[in-house]
Amino acid sequence: VQLVESGGGMVQPGGSLRLSCGASGFTFSNSDMSWIRQAPGKGPEWVSGINTDGGRTWYADSVKGLLTISRDKAKNTLYLQMNVLKLEDTARYYCARGWNADYWGKGNQVTVCS
Repeated sequence: VQLVESGGGMVQPGGSLRLSCGASGFTFSNSDMSWIRQAPGKGPEWVSGINTDGGRTWYADSVKGLLTISRDKAKNTLYLQMNVLKLEDTARYYCARGWNADYWGKGNQVTVCS
């Protein structure tokens, strides 16, 4: 199983970023997927999940309305569109397989600063 995140970087408050996660080594279309983030000095926080066909999505209350999770099964890729970013969104963002997150990528850093 391999999960590789990309698309992070530095952005000003109010800005947007889209994270991508390329998946390989398993049947992506058969797996629910999650995004998890970890801010400096804090534990991991689950932020969003999506079911196998992309028809159902879930979000942590702290990010509802600001993040959009999606997937492209033809490209074996998971996405996280992040809008109106705030300073407190600064974190390393990981994609993970399943609701139990049995496999994680190495993560991609998102830094929100003015």
